[in-house]
Amino acid sequence: MFDFRDKSVVITGGGSGIGAAMVERFAQHGASIAILELDLQKAEKLASELPQSSGKTRCYQVNIADQQRVTQVINQVVDELGTVDILINNAGISQIGRLDQTDEQDFDKVFAVNVKGAYNCMYAVIEHMRSRNRGVILNMCSIAATLGIPDRFAYSATKGAIRSMTFAVAKDYLDYNIRCNCISPARVHTPFVDDYLKVNYPGKEAEMFKKLEATQPVGRMAKPVEIANLALYLCSDEASFITGTDYTIDGGFVTLNT
Repeated sequence: MFDFRDKSVVITGGGSGIGAAMVERFAQHGASIAILELDLQKAEKLASELPQSSGKTRCYQVNIADQQRVTQVINQVVDELGTVDILINNAGISQIGRLDQTDEQDFDKVFAVNVKGAYNCMYAVIEHMRSRNRGVILNMCSIAATLGIPDRFAYSATKGAIRSMTFAVAKDYLDYNIRCNCISPARVHTPFVDDYLKVNYPGKEAEMFKKLEATQPVGRMAKPVEIANLALYLCSDEASFITGTDYTIDGGFVTLNT
């Protein structure tokens, strides 16, 4: 099961957090991986630590909001790895604030990365996949797409767009054997959480961390590898019957808090 030795996987934002966990998990199962990352140094460090048994790994410095650069890099990936079998749109940024606390610049920035970035990557790979009559696209969504999350106005809107785009792509490319799904996590313990607490609650990081964990019904945040495990399954041949689905992975947050 979960044999990716003949598959190439593009992972955006693969240098840290959930993206890094995905890179490690797919590498463990033999995939060749293209890491698209704004911070090239992080990507290259991670690539150097992958097991020798994994497939080829390539790192590319990319701002996914730049369509021309994304298209250039995807074409380069195809040249170097042979094809793109799987695209995982993981890269994204957060934005904290209610509607009245979100100015136009903040709104445009989060949409440029989270929505336009995912669009750019899907747009760049879809013809490669369609020409081969197969492919898998996995988008990182969030429970914020379906629930009201305090102080996440613009971020929630971007994840609602990701969810809708996922369903549209799944529907439009059924005849080309291209599957498209998304994952909606609740809070995940990533470097973003630690940095947020350090900046906003200096000296009280541990206390606030416990409060954040307590908001999850299971009593803790998700680990990045747990999200990566679900991604591995959804991108595998074992999940060939699954498309057009938003998979919630939230420790019971949606069901048990509504």
